[in-house]
Amino acid sequence: MASTPAPTVSTSHTLRGDLRPSEYFWRDHQQWLESLGYTLSSRYKPNWIPSWQGTNKKYYHCDDGLAPDYSHVLDAVRVSDGKMVTLKQLSTKDHPNEVEISQMFSSPELAADPRNHCVPVYDVLTPPDPDIMLLVLPLLRKYNDPPLITVGEVVEFLHQVFQGLQFMHQHHVAHRDCMNLNIMMDPSAIYPDMYHPRSPYRNRNLKGEAKYFTRTERPTKYYLIDFGLAVKFDADDTNPTALPIRGGDKTVPEFQDDETYDKEQNPFPTDIYYLGNMVREDFLQTYPILEFLTPLVTDMVQDDPAGRPTIDEVVDRFVKLRSKLPFWKLRARLVDPEETGMIKFLKNVIHVFRTANFIFRRYSAIPTPVS
Repeated sequence: MASTPAPTVSTSHTLRGDLRPSEYFWRDHQQWLESLGYTLSSRYKPNWIPSWQGTNKKYYHCDDGLAPDYSHVLDAVRVSDGKMVTLKQLSTKDHPNEVEISQMFSSPELAADPRNHCVPVYDVLTPPDPDIMLLVLPLLRKYNDPPLITVGEVVEFLHQVFQGLQFMHQHHVAHRDCMNLNIMMDPSAIYPDMYHPRSPYRNRNLKGEAKYFTRTERPTKYYLIDFGLAVKFDADDTNPTALPIRGGDKTVPEFQDDETYDKEQNPFPTDIYYLGNMVREDFLQTYPILEFLTPLVTDMVQDDPAGRPTIDEVVDRFVKLRSKLPFWKLRARLVDPEETGMIKFLKNVIHVFRTANFIFRRYSAIPTPVS
């Protein structure tokens, strides 16, 4: 088990942990949400009095002093079972397809398919506000926090993500924004005691560091999230096209020409670019040991969308690459090129002993979670 030191707390947004205007929505709906069985932090209660007021406590050491990173997403506790969940506020006017597509992939039939890596929807809430809906989702964490450690962990991550996009495409849905920020993981396996959702490096009561295991010890599941730009096509549509829309990754080649940007295009090859560029930027540009992925990724990020492989071809090629990786390669550590001298030596020594322990305990080099 490892721990991550708590980051330096920035107080630039508020000096005293005051409620931000962007949080007023949650304050105004706190009692309504509580009536539906979802408990928010006490900072959103009517007539809230900060718990650190009149004490020597710092606001960032108190649950009710911590604001969410994104105002449209907030953690809550489901009263029925005490489960930590995420509430996502969305505009049905701006994102008319998100609820329908999210619910489709959360239907009992599709949710039972192990290839489905779309974030599950626990509930859909309809507040009295016009054009606003709330999705109740699991509490997830950035896919690379804490960082992946071995080649085998990367291989499992990519297999799940490629498989997840393949599942979406086979159901005629293009994600249209599947870049790195929209890939997350279920943290419950590697963080068995979880962490504070608004201060993820600290434990739930903010009294210490959040403890976690490696993915090799506790295999985790990864999810594609945020279907706000997604579009679904008819099964018999042999030439699916839609007007382009720029997602979080602004480097898509077919979106750089203003003359073609206003013309309908097939969005499925763009999804391939998004994933390929994620692998290129997050892994290939940092870890030379992953060079075996270069030919596949190079094809995925071709400038010409017609030249990119389909997701079925990506999965087939990746499975063949994975089958050729030797045992020692899968167990190898991801070494940052910036590591030098004693730091690199110490990390290598730690990795040798840790790997020996994992082999003795028969942990798989490719940590696949039980479906």
